[in-house]
Amino acid sequence: MLKIFTMTIMLLPTIWLAPPKWLWAFSLTQSFLIATLSLHWLNLWSETGWNMTNLLLALDPLSSPLLILTCWLLPLMIIASQSHLKAEPINRQRSFLSLLTLLQAFLIAAFGATETILFYLMFEATLIPTLFIITRWGNQTERLGAGTYFLFYTLAGSLPLLVALLFLQNNTGSLSMLTLQYMEPLAPSPAAGGLWWAACLLAFLVKMPLYGVHLWLPKAHVEAPIAGSMILAAVLLKLGGYGMVRIMVVLAPLSKELSYPFIILALWGVVMTASVCLRQTDLKSLIAYSSVGHMGLVASGILTQTYWGLTGAIILMVAHGLTSSALFCLANTNYERTHTRTMLLARGLQMVLPLMAAWWFIMSLANLALPPLPNLMGELMIISSLFNWSPLTLATTGAGVLITAGYSLHMFLVSQRGALPHHIIYLEPTHTREHALMLLHLVPLLLLILKPELMWGWTA
Repeated sequence: MLKIFTMTIMLLPTIWLAPPKWLWAFSLTQSFLIATLSLHWLNLWSETGWNMTNLLLALDPLSSPLLILTCWLLPLMIIASQSHLKAEPINRQRSFLSLLTLLQAFLIAAFGATETILFYLMFEATLIPTLFIITRWGNQTERLGAGTYFLFYTLAGSLPLLVALLFLQNNTGSLSMLTLQYMEPLAPSPAAGGLWWAACLLAFLVKMPLYGVHLWLPKAHVEAPIAGSMILAAVLLKLGGYGMVRIMVVLAPLSKELSYPFIILALWGVVMTASVCLRQTDLKSLIAYSSVGHMGLVASGILTQTYWGLTGAIILMVAHGLTSSALFCLANTNYERTHTRTMLLARGLQMVLPLMAAWWFIMSLANLALPPLPNLMGELMIISSLFNWSPLTLATTGAGVLITAGYSLHMFLVSQRGALPHHIIYLEPTHTREHALMLLHLVPLLLLILKPELMWGWTA
């Protein structure tokens, strides 16, 4: 793991020393090499569950899929960003690539951290490059407001977590994730216990985000450049789910009663955000609200504290990461040609770009969890776990699944079918780069469910 982390840091001198002509080629090659080498992590299971590389960084079956997803996404972000950055000064291009590299380094350290305080520091450090990406490379003037929302929502949720972790350190003497599960549960007064439980989870629920503290996400997505939207949807939201799984080990005695309102809120959020998606006119905003709904399912799956709920949450996190990133890439290909995100102004594109319409169809079906994609497997496991927790949850999960299918097909039909608007006179044809980008999203999705042993075979 240390090798991959070092190679990621070594990408920074490559970016700044590469000749302008070869900047993108060198960066892409090295990032693809890092992504390929990271597949080796699939094989690093051990009897204890943890595979140590040093005292601060380690791998286990929970962090490995998210680490591989993080490394896999960097070359895809570089491919997606080439078109809209080629007209910028070379130093701005280098700065942009450096921020993406720094973000990957922080995420590798966050997912691989064995100390909870190191995880917290890296969790917060990811804010800095993401904020720069949104505010410096966003498309519109509202990007500053979106960056402020993003910063203050996340910071306001994170400060109680720091206090809760220091309290835990003071009472137990250690914050190592390796020994977290063996610690004696804290037994303060019921009121203090409830406050401590909420403080531990609030930062992660804001990051996911849970319905009610989600307003920063659509703003950040709409204003961010394509690479910002991709990393935000695919990996940064998953930091919240990962943190919840890690900290729930300590919170288990308190969670039985305290998790009730949060599960109900998460499930209500699934229905509400899916309903909001049906009325969206902005394509990126629709995909962003879709992410809130899917992450609500993940949060409720984790809070049930069952094996099925947890497994379904991890599967859905990885599958949603690839699917939402692909949808943002497709929205970006439309935006680069029509210069609008309003669906009614950029409809009927199947007539002009038929192959891109095929990608839209596949990814819309992935978003509504069509078999045989892993999205379905994750959702079914979470819904089964919730039904076991309370049969009444079937009403909200069932409604959420039906409305999700409705808005996914609505998104495809409005953007691709029908007559081409009269104001669209010329559209640039699609490029091989864009089709390769979509293929690199779809192949891992299919391999995860159709040929899992092939993934193992590659890395054996």
